[in-house]
Amino acid sequence: MEKRALYPGSFDPFTLGHLDIISRASAIFHEVRIGVATNNKKTNILSLDERIDLAKKSTEHLKNIDVAPIDGLVIDYAKKNDYKVLLRGIRAANDFEQELEMSQINRALSLKRHDEDPIETIFLMTSPEYSFIRASRVWELLNLGGDITSLLPKAVSSYLEEKNIGYLQEAR
Repeated sequence: MEKRALYPGSFDPFTLGHLDIISRASAIFHEVRIGVATNNKKTNILSLDERIDLAKKSTEHLKNIDVAPIDGLVIDYAKKNDYKVLLRGIRAANDFEQELEMSQINRALSLKRHDEDPIETIFLMTSPEYSFIRASRVWELLNLGGDITSLLPKAVSSYLEEKNIGYLQEAR
């Protein structure tokens, strides 16, 4: 039986922390899909197409990873596409509380909406060297003129440089 996982998120931008979780998950699961979602609570800086493209470029060296957009509830997408596992990364204790709550909501929804075995959530702890990286902090640092290249995969930092977003263009 193939083990498949869905790793949902907004990925705005796709960071080395995301890549760490994906790389490690690729050794555990036969397939990992990065589900790039539109989060109504967030104002995304990069478009959905840009975020999908950057996730694909950042993970092209991993053969069992694919990337697709998610529209609507993650749990409905997972069920429709036959995913039994949601993958989530945890950086610190406050992430755990938020992710635990969301996993319990998703479990309850999967039981109620689909009336069968629930879709489970598996947590991976981010490697210590990436535990401080948060997408919102990347944008904040960038807007303040900080160098963010050590926080992002090369494909992402190169793209932001090409688009002349913030500090990166001026530093070169």
